[in-house]
Amino acid sequence: MEQTSLASDADRVAAAEPTGQVLVDIDHISTTFGQGDSEFSVHEDLSLQVRRGEIMTIVGGSGTGKTVLLRHILGLTKPSKGVVRIDGVPANELPTEGASARMGMLFQHGALFSAFNVLDNVAFALHEQDSLPDDVVRDAAIVKLQMVGLKPEHAYRMPSDLSGGMIKRVALARALIMDPPLLLLDEPTAGLDPRGSDEFCELLLEVHQELGLTVVMVTHDLDTLYALSTRVAVLAEKKVIVVGPPKEVIQFKHPFIEQFFLGERGLRALEPAPVAKDLASMG
Repeated sequence: MEQTSLASDADRVAAAEPTGQVLVDIDHISTTFGQGDSEFSVHEDLSLQVRRGEIMTIVGGSGTGKTVLLRHILGLTKPSKGVVRIDGVPANELPTEGASARMGMLFQHGALFSAFNVLDNVAFALHEQDSLPDDVVRDAAIVKLQMVGLKPEHAYRMPSDLSGGMIKRVALARALIMDPPLLLLDEPTAGLDPRGSDEFCELLLEVHQELGLTVVMVTHDLDTLYALSTRVAVLAEKKVIVVGPPKEVIQFKHPFIEQFFLGERGLRALEPAPVAKDLASMG
């Protein structure tokens, strides 16, 4: 898919920016690690709200706690102060039972179980419930594989036999097997070539629209950011310094934004958008 096509997809996403309820509420959190002289903080009084149906992208420099935020949303870790709520309930208080029906997670490198074939990877959460017949579980997994563009004959391959793009698709199918309303993405296009990255972005947009998902994504890839994001939250100085549609965020005056969005690589990624030439001329 051409880069200009991705840009137009991003425009459609932004044009349909949701105004509904808040699904993820990160409320004045602080996150501290270590003790005594070795103590350090990555978040201080950080707040962010993610509305139902949007694709929120989190960006920031190294050490700004992007992945830590994802872990807080998952309920794997708890902030030192403040609270992260999922649909009004503190994330760390949500029961582990049924977690895969509340949110799905796509890890950076897929994180497939190497000893399981594709079908068993996708069906893992359903198997864990131990309440459905095997043929129902198999059929549900096949449906999700087809949703992400894979064929039934791929179901019995092992992860070691898959390309990087196929691993991403299998991991996405696994994340969606329980039809969760919330999907978390950690560097979803990392390791893919430009064509594979474009195709995966197109797939994510299709799945987002078809299932009405709310998505929280961490990425450093600007093409992916512009292709998918409804809004972007920038982490710097241990908090969210600005949040909004990409074309608004890049106008916020801050050294990280100027380096990340308006450097040579950033302007190249922005090139299909009408605002690019104006920004370049301001340099």
